[in-house]
Amino acid sequence: MKYLLLPAFFLLSGCQSTLLSQNDTVEKNTNQSEEFIASTNDINQALLADENIDVTHPVADVEFSLKDDSLHSSNDVWQRIRGQLSFAVPENNRVVMQRNWYVRHPSYLERVAKRAEPFLFYIVEELEKNNVPIELALLPIVESAFDPFAYSHGRASGMWQFVPGTGKRFDMKQNWWYDGRRDVIASTQGAIKYMQYLHKFFDGDWLLALAAYNSGEGRVQRAVRKNKKKGKNTDFWSLDLPKETRAYVPKLLALADIIKRPEFFDLSLYEIVNEEVISQVDIESQLDLAKAASLADLSLTELQRLNPGFNRWSTDPDGPHRLVLPKHKVKKFEQALGKLKKTDRLAWQRYKINNGDNLGHIANKFHTSIELIRQVNDIEGNQIRAGKYLLIPVAAKSLDSYILSQDQRIAKKQARTQQGFKVTHTVVSGDNLWDLGQHYKVSSRNIAKWNGFAPRDTLKLGQKLVIWQKPSSSNNIAKISRVTVGVEQAIMRNITYKVRRGDSFARIADKFNVSIKDIERWNSLSRNKYLQPGQRLKLSVDVTNNI
Repeated sequence: MKYLLLPAFFLLSGCQSTLLSQNDTVEKNTNQSEEFIASTNDINQALLADENIDVTHPVADVEFSLKDDSLHSSNDVWQRIRGQLSFAVPENNRVVMQRNWYVRHPSYLERVAKRAEPFLFYIVEELEKNNVPIELALLPIVESAFDPFAYSHGRASGMWQFVPGTGKRFDMKQNWWYDGRRDVIASTQGAIKYMQYLHKFFDGDWLLALAAYNSGEGRVQRAVRKNKKKGKNTDFWSLDLPKETRAYVPKLLALADIIKRPEFFDLSLYEIVNEEVISQVDIESQLDLAKAASLADLSLTELQRLNPGFNRWSTDPDGPHRLVLPKHKVKKFEQALGKLKKTDRLAWQRYKINNGDNLGHIANKFHTSIELIRQVNDIEGNQIRAGKYLLIPVAAKSLDSYILSQDQRIAKKQARTQQGFKVTHTVVSGDNLWDLGQHYKVSSRNIAKWNGFAPRDTLKLGQKLVIWQKPSSSNNIAKISRVTVGVEQAIMRNITYKVRRGDSFARIADKFNVSIKDIERWNSLSRNKYLQPGQRLKLSVDVTNNI
């Protein structure tokens, strides 16, 4: 049995700083407060469960059609990396602890290596072209377990874990159709540029650059200045840095040490061929991903896994106009694409504009963008007329076929059963995570986790949120029995109830199957005071249990 050496490490924070000028550096948002620093045992359990403490891995691994019988190599990528390793690896406790964990979990390492297989050769090639240390090829292991769909609660996304601001600074386009932070090509190029910047910022010290990639150049710079002022050493090992950052660099060094001498640790690396297995193909204009997969003789999931930057059912109409494909599939794809009419690149639907329609409503209805509808129909501005027709580009397959699209990844996350009973909340004007957490008596961080986004992400009007609540009283026995099997779903609605003559807290609680305690909490009232006819009460009601 072959074992790879590439684990995805705990508490990844990724590239989470918004890069400013040298005189205006900022800290990286790495969730560094003590409440987010898990115990070693918690971290190890999370690793074995294939998800990190601070990062969501929303999709299962996908087997790629990358194998080509014509590929025969006398060496693999690990040998190529091994021959260029240059960082000194100290035999200190911080490195040894990380290394020991990797060595004890070879099956996990193999799983991560298989994720890396399509992309590692490309990354190594780009690092060599840009004359940066080959050890950086291991950074996506530490950051994301080589999962381009990984998303952290600090809003970092992709294999290299960039937050929105840093991603934009390093040329990673982000819009409704596309997120360059997940695009393996764009994010790799951005990571190289960012590391080169940090290397220069810290006067050629790669370990300080790596620490800054994790926690931000501002924080590392302040630690250096503090030590200088006290006459202490300013190398990475001497700095007072956050707990997570103090472990971050040792993780990378531990991986490098294992790859340099795997036989010493009685491990075999999962073999990854040292040849190009993926290629970029110029597609010139927008193309439905389902049609692209068919032309390339791939499953839709395989295509999306190789092209994780596309959020929706097609490529971005404004580019990038490229697809990543297995190299041995490229010729057939290009021939088939050349025979495809421009009008057949997308599916189309003719839509009659109804009274009350607007472009935003129509775009949402057909899961497309307002700008694309404007472009296709030569519309300037937002004016449309009822009775007229629009030509709408639509997905060639049902939307749930695009299982790695942003919508389907979120749907899968929301479908996971948790303890308690499920509430579906529709976002209305004025909603925010903190208020929702207070209302439903759950943490805002958990709401974000259940719905596959970060606590600082903006809520959108009409957005459906899944919230899991624990039953609060004996009045919720029916809910308890439903939730135990993890199948039934409660549908909650916020209502205003007008108190009638003869009503009491107990009567209203019984009528709507809620607790008196909840009525008190929702309305800042005490059951010791009488309710008055005409008084209005706010209630959160399970409509499936109050028909």
